[in-house]
Amino acid sequence: MLEGARARLYALARRLRRLERRELDSFGRWLEHTGNLLHLSVLVFVPLLIAAVTWLANMTAVISFLLFPPLASGTYTLFADPEGKYATPSKFVGGMTVGALCGWLALWLTAATGLDGGGVSTAGAALAILFTGCCTWGLDLEEPTAFSTALLVLVTRNAQFAYVLGIVVSSTFVASAFVLWRSRFYERRARYLYQTTSGDDHVLVPMADADETVARFAASIAGAHDAGKVVLFDVVDEEATEQRGEYVDSEAAADDGNEASTPAERAATDAGQRLESLADELAATYDVPCEVVVAADGSRSAGLTLQTARQQNCDLIVTPYAERDGGGLSSFVTGLFDSEIDVIAFRSNGTGRRHWQHSLVAVRGAGDTARAMLDFAIRVTQSGRTISVCTCIDSESRRRAAEATLADLVDAFPGRFETHVATTSVESYLGRVAPRYDVCFVGSSTDRSTASRFVSPPTFRKLSDLEADVAIVHRGRR
Repeated sequence: MLEGARARLYALARRLRRLERRELDSFGRWLEHTGNLLHLSVLVFVPLLIAAVTWLANMTAVISFLLFPPLASGTYTLFADPEGKYATPSKFVGGMTVGALCGWLALWLTAATGLDGGGVSTAGAALAILFTGCCTWGLDLEEPTAFSTALLVLVTRNAQFAYVLGIVVSSTFVASAFVLWRSRFYERRARYLYQTTSGDDHVLVPMADADETVARFAASIAGAHDAGKVVLFDVVDEEATEQRGEYVDSEAAADDGNEASTPAERAATDAGQRLESLADELAATYDVPCEVVVAADGSRSAGLTLQTARQQNCDLIVTPYAERDGGGLSSFVTGLFDSEIDVIAFRSNGTGRRHWQHSLVAVRGAGDTARAMLDFAIRVTQSGRTISVCTCIDSESRRRAAEATLADLVDAFPGRFETHVATTSVESYLGRVAPRYDVCFVGSSTDRSTASRFVSPPTFRKLSDLEADVAIVHRGRR
């Protein structure tokens, strides 16, 4: 009975760990969206920074509690929109300080001219706003919080200097924390948060009837990371080999001191030697370790390929693009898509490229698949080359939103980018510009609903005539 209870406890612990891993993975994918990351940063860092300033205010008389409203508002503006027009430390500190100085000047003038009628001066408030508007405009410090600090200084009475000094100290503290957060984390979020930038290092390539360009493309992806590895995978059909009557002269083999091999073993040896030769070439050209796996297990299937990928610890499969009769992806490719492993279906245009210098990434948004495509494009594109990212819209009213989406997408990655927003269909745009590029990345559309794919078929079904290699990227189910 004790052993049974212990076994049930172990089983419960395993289920809880699996649940915890799934929840953490779901949270990580939720956090990959920049909007969610910014909302979480606001909820975490703004309260912490205000708490730190409150502690300073309690410890010293320099910092007045009157600066809290503009400081909290300005801190929120920094973290909620770190790439916005107000998210500049100099504007943040300078704007708040200039506003406080303008309010101080207005208060002094009203007192000197006798316009201070007791309480908060009406003339002083008007002059504070006027001076602040002129100074922030002239100094290019258009900061909304400047007007708040200009008005609040009017109620400080004889503590104007302490108030201005508190503004300088507290705003500098917040701006320093913001700069540290933005430079060390936000601008490097692709490295810390996006799964493809830290994964997809071990790449499996099904090589049955595959163009060697597919293997080279996979090697260029894996070779971009120090932990990269390529596994060339082939399958020998034993029954088909026997039926073809392939054999080895057993007497000749005996003369050579070798035991006679079966036709299937001979075919597996030949396939292995062919792949070993290609593996050596890939290792030398792309500086990436290459392994060879040959299975004698009937015909090639998606299940066998996925099983091999898991056994070899591969987190990405680069497979040749294949269609079924009547159009659409073959059952082999769709079978690979229906798994937890990332997949790229690569279609070469027959030029036999070994390197890709110009890449185009066609996206619908800034989601998970778009980030994966951009990461793969960075890996295969030669260093220093500009990567083009495009999206297509159906009306000009969506242009600003589309431009903001592309800016949000490329901002998280290092490198040189150019973005394009076209008011046309994606297949028409790609058909026009594809000759300028070596490879075009498109999404697999597996994240769309069935009804959506029925009304508007996936883009890759319309790109068979592109004058460029095409990489169809699918993110695995997690």
